[in-house]
Amino acid sequence: MHDLSLIMTVTGGFVAALCFGYLAHRIGLSSIVGFLLAGIAVGPYTPGFVADRHMAEQFAEIGVILLMFGVGLQFHFKELLQVKRAAVPGALGQSAVATLLSAVVAVGMGWSWPAGIIFGLAVSVASTVVLLRVLVDNNELHTPAGHIAVGWLVVEDLLTVFLLVILPVLFGPQATSGGNLPAAIGLALLKIGLLIVVTFWGGGKVIPRILEHVAETHSRELFTLTVLVLALGIAVASAKFFGVSMALGAFLAGMVVKQSDFSFRAATEALPMRDAFAVLFFVSVGMLFDPAHLMQQPGLVLIVLAIIVIGKPLAAVAIMLGLGYAPRVALSVALALAQIGEFSFILASVGRDLGVLEKSGANTLVAAAIISISLNPLLYRCIPFFERQAKGTRLWQWLEARSRPDYTGAHADGTTSSSSDRAIVVGYGPTGKTLARLLTENGIEPFVVEMNLHTVRQLQQEGIGALYGDANLRETLEAAGLEQAVALVLTSAGMQGEEEVIRLARQLNPQLRILARTSYLRDMPTLYRAGANAVFSGEGEIALNMTEHMLRGLGATDEQIDRQRDRVRAELATIGQ
Repeated sequence: MHDLSLIMTVTGGFVAALCFGYLAHRIGLSSIVGFLLAGIAVGPYTPGFVADRHMAEQFAEIGVILLMFGVGLQFHFKELLQVKRAAVPGALGQSAVATLLSAVVAVGMGWSWPAGIIFGLAVSVASTVVLLRVLVDNNELHTPAGHIAVGWLVVEDLLTVFLLVILPVLFGPQATSGGNLPAAIGLALLKIGLLIVVTFWGGGKVIPRILEHVAETHSRELFTLTVLVLALGIAVASAKFFGVSMALGAFLAGMVVKQSDFSFRAATEALPMRDAFAVLFFVSVGMLFDPAHLMQQPGLVLIVLAIIVIGKPLAAVAIMLGLGYAPRVALSVALALAQIGEFSFILASVGRDLGVLEKSGANTLVAAAIISISLNPLLYRCIPFFERQAKGTRLWQWLEARSRPDYTGAHADGTTSSSSDRAIVVGYGPTGKTLARLLTENGIEPFVVEMNLHTVRQLQQEGIGALYGDANLRETLEAAGLEQAVALVLTSAGMQGEEEVIRLARQLNPQLRILARTSYLRDMPTLYRAGANAVFSGEGEIALNMTEHMLRGLGATDEQIDRQRDRVRAELATIGQ
């Protein structure tokens, strides 16, 4: 009989994650809560099926690498620069307060200072996944508070990357003390600098060429495999040859790909395994949790939870108000960050691997994460209530009077809003090219989505908005600005997945006008049912042109030809009704 422990671990973990994740989503909680509960269910501290924890941890390591690679792919310096006045001092100040409070509590419980510091750092880091979900659900992603919160997390992510490198130097087996510590930190920073130079200078020249050659094969499987090889390969090489964490190597690899023309395609299309391994990462964290810990140390869990949902928000509010922001913005940013998530677990894993953070710390973090992630959406929805209660007070009025908003109206991606109408044109063949020109001449801004990289580069050089990506993906349509567009035009006949593109576009923008093209009359009803406003068939147009040419040859008058043309077009229009 073959050893099935690997298959059983993966299957059991996924099944439990699916069940608990679905239940969590149905009751309005983050799916992360469900994944953590799934880990508890298949862990050694609960009855029933028990997954192999060591194998789960190996998969979790891959999950960390791909998560950090994704962070590098989505890292925007523009976002940080737009809100740097609040994000940089805010993230550093709040992290310092949360770390100090948590470390003092941990030391008071009899832990060592190194354990307390790592524990405090883990408590200070909020979850990007949870924050974005809360902002999107409340339509506040593209608001002043949303932009500041995202920039705040960017700073926290950079801080986490630095900590992943420096913690082994401070607390690892070869950790030095006294006068040798600065030299050890300097050596670690030198290795980091060398890795950055090699990755960005060498990788910046080689990686885009590799991706371009693979993209020319038009094979999605090869492109996906290439990006995964780059992420894992650079991560492993970073640890093997430079002695730094694999997470840092993966982060730098993502930043290099981000600088290329393939960043968006890599982020949306080439990491289908990222979410799967991320799920196993959360499951593996849940497997470490002993439910008996809640009974053994309920006070510690409550104190840490209070630091997360009260201490951190109060620190954030004080910093924001001190910088001159309006109280409504300060409150929104503070409550959005009142939770901990994936990076907290990554830091805790490092502390556990270094032999510094004990099981009690990991149990406390998992319990606090589950509760804070569950409470976060509820707390955020209470902001209008808090605002109504405080709005009439003198303190609130004084804070509003002294606030000095500096919001410029820029979107999170660095673009500014435009009043001109935009039409998304999918495909830039002869039809798409002519259509884009006619749209421009009539005051409508065309934005082209195309899978030909050379065409996209040429359009961008000409000043025409263009995106290299697959229109079948939701993220591509969102990045093209479909939600603000007035029309979507599918110019390629026989486009693969055309029906799904129409249906997805209709979900994203119910008021959108969708024009589609098809090769065959028989496909028109399907596209109309999917949500298209108008469908143009190659068969119908060819038949119409042939009939018109033949009638002219037989001596028909212009009136007779016009009558036949109107009749045929009317018949074509009834196909979609």
